[in-house]
Amino acid sequence: MTSPRRAALELCLAALAAAGCVASWLAARATVAVEPVLEGEPATTSVTYHPPLLALALFLATAAGVLTVLAVARLRRA
Repeated sequence: MTSPRRAALELCLAALAAAGCVASWLAARATVAVEPVLEGEPATTSVTYHPPLLALALFLATAAGVLTVLAVARLRRA
């Protein structure tokens, strides 16, 4: 595979990884209702995060960054 074609493939994979990162990050968040501490107080809401989805988002962000750097370096050398 030639260098420009491989760099284009790496950039496409980086874009897919970045899109997956955003999707995973948005899916990791959930809002839950919290019961009041004292009688007569209003209930509140809290945000919880799903750790495996956060780890996946961080992994995909890293992969996207590495692929982008590799593709740019390959294009500069070509």
